[in-house]
Amino acid sequence: MKLDMSTYEPFGLEPIETASRDQIAALQTERLKRTLENVYENVPAYRKKFDASGVDPSDFRHLEDIEKFPFTTKQDLRQNYPFGMFAVPRERVARVHASSATTGKPVIVGYTQNDIDIWADLVAR
Repeated sequence: MKLDMSTYEPFGLEPIETASRDQIAALQTERLKRTLENVYENVPAYRKKFDASGVDPSDFRHLEDIEKFPFTTKQDLRQNYPFGMFAVPRERVARVHASSATTGKPVIVGYTQNDIDIWADLVAR
């Protein structure tokens, strides 16, 4: 989705900060669809879970369609320990966070540099 920045630049606002509800929904739909496609193609655990639920990323066309897809649980993270839920090659992982594993296997989460940059921008806002 492309938003016209010229209207908002003098105020120091990003286009998404003044987007309409329809624009936000369109952006969310586009990004969520890309995420579902990415994990289906790159994470065998997601492909297996989607297939078992009878869904494919192409089934996602509207935000309401998210109800068709299985959610990730902590048990999924533990069953795919340590790196089975990563959607990128480990060489692209810039930071790893892990739980202390007081109740079982640790939960490992990896972040790319892009993830970290997005998070930094988000927190700064």
